[in-house]
Order: sequence, then structure tokens, then C-alpha cells
Amino acid sequence: MELIAIVTVLVLIQFFLFSYLVGVQRGKHGVKAPAMSGHPEFDRALRIQQNTMEQLVVFIPALWLFGYYVDPRWGAGIGLVFLIGRFVYRAGYLADPAKRHTGFMIGMVAMLALLLGGLYGAISRLI
Repeated sequence: MELIAIVTVLVLIQFFLFSYLVGVQRGKHGVKAPAMSGHPEFDRALRIQQNTMEQLVVFIPALWLFGYYVDPRWGAGIGLVFLIGRFVYRAGYLADPAKRHTGFMIGMVAMLALLLGGLYGAISRLI
């Protein structure tokens, strides 16, 4: 389960980085708190951070369930795919919000694999 813990920390560091970059854009474009919109670059950075946070609510429990009930090595590998997908999502969204879909789909497929795998593993142990 150490690999699952490492991937969890990496994903949380990624989220911390995305949050920091929102602050950078806030300062760069003079978007004063508590405003949640302003310059398009700030808006995109904020949406990237918010969407990542929304994904983590499902991703982290799914990662741990898969690691526990199926295999921590496979779970960590799928978790790294999710992490990469979030970077692809960010790059696409920053370039043009219409280009965010590839990264989003990478992350969603990884998350779905973790969810369904964790469910299958739990049911298999139950039976």
C-alpha cells in the first residue's frame, strides 16, 4: 500500500500546485479576493483547480479501495495515469477550454477503472 500512499501524495502535491497557480494568476491580473472571476487566464486557472478538487473526492477513495481489494501496484499505476491526465487537462484548458477533453477523458477512464475494480474486488471478497 506504500505505492498507493505515494500516488496519493503526488496527486495532492499536484492539487497544491494548481491552487498555487490560481494565486499567481490572481496576483498577475489584479483579481482581488474574494472575487472568483476576472481575467480569462485567472478564470481558467481557477476552473482547473476547482475541477481537480471535484475529481479528488472520487479519485482518492477509489484509489485506496482498488489498492486494498485488487492490487496496490496496479492501483498506483492507474493512479499515475490519472495524475498525467490532470496535467494534460490543465495544458489543454489553458490553451483553449475546448481542448480540455483529452485530459479529462484520461482521468475519467482511470477513475472509472479504479472505481469498478474496487467494487469488483470488494464483492469478490464478500462472496
